[in-house]
Amino acid sequence: MCGRFSIAKERDEIEDRFEIHIDPAMFTKNYNAAPSQILPVITNAEPEQASFHKWGLIPHWAKDETIGNKLINARGETIAEKPSFRDAAEKRRCLVITDGFYEWQRSGGEKQPYRITLADESLFTFAGLWESWKAEDGREVRTFTIITTEPNALMKPIHNRMPVMLTPDNERMWISDEPLEDVMHLLQPYDEKEMNAYSVSSRVNSPKNNEASLIENNQQTLFD
Repeated sequence: MCGRFSIAKERDEIEDRFEIHIDPAMFTKNYNAAPSQILPVITNAEPEQASFHKWGLIPHWAKDETIGNKLINARGETIAEKPSFRDAAEKRRCLVITDGFYEWQRSGGEKQPYRITLADESLFTFAGLWESWKAEDGREVRTFTIITTEPNALMKPIHNRMPVMLTPDNERMWISDEPLEDVMHLLQPYDEKEMNAYSVSSRVNSPKNNEASLIENNQQTLFD
């Protein structure tokens, strides 16, 4: 799964990398992005700018917005079949902007958090889905979920799932108008040779903590 990630880069660097506009009034660095937070994504509907959506998908047909608490991730293998995801998978795909994500490795009774990045620690995106939900009081709530896949060799010692990380060449294809069946091949584990993982402080366990020190390497070996 993917339940926490970071957006630690400067706004202008993100704009240059993805060739988008980001409203400076909406953007802030986030070292511990968590479900239910409002976070920047690039949607197929507005591909030239960052849109700000709540993490946790609320299907357009849902009667209760609390369903979003359970839909922070979508298994890539079944998005074409699951009622919660299949409509969005065809019509509402997005890119989730990030520079790294966190996952927890179990060892005995302990859980050690790791931060996973590209080898050069540059920006990348997760494959995502988005929705627009209307509440009974008329509010429009825009939400997203992150698609997951099988772990690669780097991730297997840490967790049995990983988010779908898109290469720069594949990002615009994912949010194109191509039918889902023509882009499903993008939902594959990323090349582990182009990634890095390092342990971080357990302070990342709480989404209340959100400071730059969370992304620092605490020097613990992955396979301890």
